[in-house]
Amino acid sequence: MSEPQSTELRALGEEFFHIQNTTDPLGTTLLGIPGYDALLPDPSRKGARASAARLRSIEEKLEKIDRSTFSDADRVDAAVLARLAWGARTDLEEGIWETDASSEGYASPHAMVFMCVPAVVVSTDTIAQDYLARLSGLGEYFDTITERYAEAQRDGRYSTRAGIARAVDQLQGHLDLDITEDLLANPSLDPGFASESFTARAREIVKQSVRPAMSRLVELLNGEMSRHARDDDHVGVRYVPGGEASYLKAVRRHTTTDLTPQEIHEIGLARIAELQQEFSDLGERVLGERNVSNVLARLREDPKLRFTTSAEIVKVAEDCLQRAESARDAWFPHFNIAECIVEEVHPIEARNAALAHYRPPAADGSRPGAHCILTLEPEKRFRYEYEALSFHESSPGHHFQIATAQTLSDLPQYRRYLDVQACAFVEGWGLYAERLADEMGLYSSDLARLGMLSFDALRACRLVVDTGMHHLGWSRDKAIAYMWDNTATTEANVANEIDRYIGWPGQALAYMVGKREIQRLREYASNQLGDSFDVRGFHGTVLSNGAVPLDVLQLLVDQWIATTIRSNS
Repeated sequence: MSEPQSTELRALGEEFFHIQNTTDPLGTTLLGIPGYDALLPDPSRKGARASAARLRSIEEKLEKIDRSTFSDADRVDAAVLARLAWGARTDLEEGIWETDASSEGYASPHAMVFMCVPAVVVSTDTIAQDYLARLSGLGEYFDTITERYAEAQRDGRYSTRAGIARAVDQLQGHLDLDITEDLLANPSLDPGFASESFTARAREIVKQSVRPAMSRLVELLNGEMSRHARDDDHVGVRYVPGGEASYLKAVRRHTTTDLTPQEIHEIGLARIAELQQEFSDLGERVLGERNVSNVLARLREDPKLRFTTSAEIVKVAEDCLQRAESARDAWFPHFNIAECIVEEVHPIEARNAALAHYRPPAADGSRPGAHCILTLEPEKRFRYEYEALSFHESSPGHHFQIATAQTLSDLPQYRRYLDVQACAFVEGWGLYAERLADEMGLYSSDLARLGMLSFDALRACRLVVDTGMHHLGWSRDKAIAYMWDNTATTEANVANEIDRYIGWPGQALAYMVGKREIQRLREYASNQLGDSFDVRGFHGTVLSNGAVPLDVLQLLVDQWIATTIRSNS
């Protein structure tokens, strides 16, 4: 795709890119965009209002642009920009994060610190000074978060008991670390950069400024916030003032569709029902058991299906990545992308973490992409889960999609560096990749394919339990029980998953909604093109435009179909 011809649109996109990165410089660091690593967000309500006003100005300017001469590329850019600006503004205006003090990285501003700040690799004096500047601001940053929670309390926007417990566990875990093990005080240093004075200064700032502010936040969480916390029967955001309206916007934001919570709930129930037959058929082949409840019980209870060491978990992930990389040119156009590595989640973060997450490569090549994987207590981890997980997080999933987007120099910058901002596409692709890996012959056994089914069911459960809690008013226990009854994952992982949805309303809907749409568009294109359909061409169309809202993806696929028909006529 060529660069947009509209100079007005191009300039507006650049303005949005700067606003986005100064509003959320921690997320910018995680995405590997240089130039913002000295900055911190302003988590105050005043800061949110100011940033929301800047984003609203982008939307207003976009509405006024004459579109009569737009190229196809311009129309796509305008649609993506409109959706991104609306979504970022809505997040700031609604401020859902203040309603639950969770430990979920993307949803919690204090948890974002531990995920994003240590992602910097210090390789020059300039990067070192930027790192120290950001570190010096963290004390005020944590204090502003503390005040924001106090304001929310005064407005009756109380956090959940579960969220507070997780936040305290995370914060206190970091406070209890020796300073020589503190992630913030000991950033990664490039082998060519060595400075004892830099490390000493980082540790001094953390001890004198950052940790005292973190302690003040813990004091509020353990005190006033705990006394007024919502109990496990009232975990949905619908139970806070303004929560029902906020959830409707969050659903639209994360799915990039107009589906209602009730419609999504019913889609999840239907998908769980569809998976029963697959569980029965594969369960009989692997375990000699057709009853789904018995299949799930066998998977959970057989000690031979557990890992024994962390190294075994890492090896599974690395082997999956190698197999996927070896096979991808047969299924995708060739993209020259950054390397992906497998990295173990820090033990402090692992206590309340999901099984894995992905960290994008830095645009300047200073760090590779990383499949960050949970290896704590390997004897509690199921062998059959980690292959599907690997294909989701690394290749052909998140790493392949996000690292590819970074290379698309013809696209505006704001479209090359997207993650949660286009959640339905990014997470939909990750889930699509789990099933695509089966088509590609990447799973090592039918047992691993049972893990694929379990994860498919987990994402379908998300549609049911997220809407169940936040829209229908389900309790935490009811949500846990539903997911336990319909997946083969661990008890601890079920609890972690549910608590994640409590703290980040609507995000969990993105996976299955996005995957269903990508799969639907593939079937649609195949039906339209018949023998001319080429799966490599379809995947190239999906990935060669960066992450886009789902309605824009429909437009791109339609354009590809029309071009293919013309070229064959």
